[in-house]
Amino acid sequence: MGSIADPGGEFSEVDPPPSFDEFQRQTSLMTSCTLLWKELSDHFSSIEQDLQKKSEALRHKLRTLDSQTKESLQILEKRELTIDGSISIALEKVQERKEAALVSLRGKNDAVGGGEVDDNEGLLFKLRSYCTRMDAEGFWRFVSSRKKELELMRAQMPAALGDCVDPARFVLEAMSEVFPVDKREKSERVNDLGWACVLMLESLIPVLVDPVLGNSRFLVTPRMKDQAKDIAETWKASLDERGGIENVKTPDVHTFLQHLVTFGIVKEEDVDLYRKLVVGSAWRKQMPKLAVSLGLFDKMPGTSSLVADSR
Repeated sequence: MGSIADPGGEFSEVDPPPSFDEFQRQTSLMTSCTLLWKELSDHFSSIEQDLQKKSEALRHKLRTLDSQTKESLQILEKRELTIDGSISIALEKVQERKEAALVSLRGKNDAVGGGEVDDNEGLLFKLRSYCTRMDAEGFWRFVSSRKKELELMRAQMPAALGDCVDPARFVLEAMSEVFPVDKREKSERVNDLGWACVLMLESLIPVLVDPVLGNSRFLVTPRMKDQAKDIAETWKASLDERGGIENVKTPDVHTFLQHLVTFGIVKEEDVDLYRKLVVGSAWRKQMPKLAVSLGLFDKMPGTSSLVADSR
């Protein structure tokens, strides 16, 4: 019999058909490639979105920075333009105070004394007489001996200090007997006079305010500001002699912190010291507001509620 002829077809003995396992392997490989491609595509999409977000954030920061820069330049320009006006007003006040002082000295105003004060007008007159003559020592004796009239003096003292030729120097000289270091005899230190120092420093603030720009600028000469800084450093140096922060009297702490705020000489590197001082005297009513003025608002949780309670 003859052999059966090969009918021909897709596969032959030379090229056998792929097995099912091979087909499955290729299918699995294609699936893996597809998944990897999708993962890679999602990854690049995520990177692109992140870049877009960061780019938008940078653009926003640039816009904010540009806006802040323009605002700062406008403020600086305004401050520069108002300097002449503020100086003119200040010089006029100095001249008025100088003339008033000369009149007072020529008249030898002996009405000011250590007697009792009858009313608000009498108190203001006496305070003004000391301020007009720049009699810091007499002013200190007068104020420190009248704690019972604290609230009356609180209301009248800013107006009186406004009559000083140099209010900042006047207050620093007036307090020098007890701040930054108490120079009194030990037997005299029984009476705390920190309240008088704080009263003067608080009353000085409205006097130093720029007549044009207000609270955004205080009129303190560089010389007086440097002197105030030296006083603050002297007080800090005396802490060791007093036995550290724990042994410092609260009135002394209050005076020191108010001194920093009044003259605008708060130092960033001393914030930790300020915080410890405030915490040690936290029971005092004025401390929460002082803490805010010292820049401790974000560093002391609960400060905002304390400020609200102290009002």
